[in-house]
Amino acid sequence: MRKTLFKWHSYGALIAMLPLLIMSITGSILVFKVEIDSLLRPAHMLVDATPSTPRVSLDTLMKTLLVTNPQFELGGWEIFDDKSRSDAGYIIKRGTEDWSKVYVNQYDGQLLSEPQSLEHYLTDWLLELHYTFLLHVTGTSVALVVGIIMLFLGISGMMLYRRFWAKLFTLRFQAVRRILFSDIHKFIGILSSPVLIIVAATGVYWNVIGIQHELTEHPDGEHVYVTAARHSKNISFEALMRQTEVEIDSYKAGYLAMPFEPGRDITFYGDVDSRNPFNSEYASFVSFDRITGLLLAKQDIRQANTLTVFLDSFRKLHFGYFGGLFTRIIWCIVGLMPMILAFTGLYSYWHRRKQRLKSIQNRRQQALSVESPMLYTLMAVLIKMGRYPFDVTP
Repeated sequence: MRKTLFKWHSYGALIAMLPLLIMSITGSILVFKVEIDSLLRPAHMLVDATPSTPRVSLDTLMKTLLVTNPQFELGGWEIFDDKSRSDAGYIIKRGTEDWSKVYVNQYDGQLLSEPQSLEHYLTDWLLELHYTFLLHVTGTSVALVVGIIMLFLGISGMMLYRRFWAKLFTLRFQAVRRILFSDIHKFIGILSSPVLIIVAATGVYWNVIGIQHELTEHPDGEHVYVTAARHSKNISFEALMRQTEVEIDSYKAGYLAMPFEPGRDITFYGDVDSRNPFNSEYASFVSFDRITGLLLAKQDIRQANTLTVFLDSFRKLHFGYFGGLFTRIIWCIVGLMPMILAFTGLYSYWHRRKQRLKSIQNRRQQALSVESPMLYTLMAVLIKMGRYPFDVTP
C-alpha cells in the first residue's frame, strides 16, 4: 500500500509540477497584492483624507464615472472609507463581456485612472494567471485538476512521512546529497502540508463554484450582454447603502454587485463586528429589488448557519489574513515551498530512476556472463549438426 501511494505521489507531482509552481509563486505574491499595488501605483490606490472628511454620495460617484465613459454600464463597485484607499468602479462595455476597472477618489469625486481591463495591471494579471492560467473557463478547469492533485500530494505526503515527526528537526547535513535532499523534502513537506492542504481545498471549492456558475447560468455557452442599465433610474444607491446599516447592526458595505445579468438584483456585501476572526469582509449581505428598491433578503453572518460560516471562512483561510500580518507572512513563505519540494523531489526521482536503470543493466550483464558458456556450447553443437549457418565458437 505504501509503495503504491508513494508511486502515485511521485506521478502526481511530476504531472502537476509546472502549474503548481505557477500557482504557488503567484499566490505568494498575491498575499500582499494591495501593498504591491499601493507601492507601484500610489496615484490609483491611495487617497489623502482627514478622519472627518465625508464620502461623496455613491450616486454622484457613479454618475461621474458613467458620464465620463458613456459606452459602459456599471457591474460593481468596491467601497472603502478608511481615508486612505480609493474606491474602484467595475464597468462593462455595452454589447460585450469586456470588464474594466476605474479607480475613484471617493472624497472629492475625481477619477484617478482610465478604464483598464481586469488583467491590465501587474497584480491583476497575476491574479488571472493564478486562477485560470489566462485561459478563462478552460483554465479554471485546469486549475481545479491541479488543485485536486495538490490536495492529494499534501495528504499523501503526510501519510507517507508520518513517522518523520520523530526526527522532524534532524537534517543530515553531512550525508550524501541524495539523503540530504530527501531529508529536506520530508522536513519542508511535513511542515508546510497543513497550510498547503488548506490553500488547495479552498481553491478547489472556488473553482468548482466558478465552473458550476458557468454551466448553470450559461449552459449553451451563450451570454446575455448588457446593453443598458437593468435597474430603475429612480433608485438611489446611496440611500440603499444607508439602509443596509439599519438592516444589520454594525454593518459596513464593502462591495456593491449590480444587476448586470438576468435574475440578478442589487446586493451589498459587507462586514460586521464579529468575534470570529475567520468571518470575511463580505460575509454579510443585503439585497434589494432592482426595479422597486425594496428589501429582498439579508444575511448577518453572526446569525448564519454553521455551513455558511464555514464556507465564508475560505476567503481568509486561502489568503491567510485571518491573523493579520503574521499569518500573511507565513502564508507567503509557505506558498513558495512547492519550489523547494519540486526541486528536491525531482532530484530524488531522477536519482532513483538512474539507480534503477543501472541495477537493470547490471543484472543483464550478470545474466549474460552466466549464460554465455552454455550458449556457445549449444551453438557449437548445432554447427556440428549442420543446424547453424556460421561458426561462433571462441
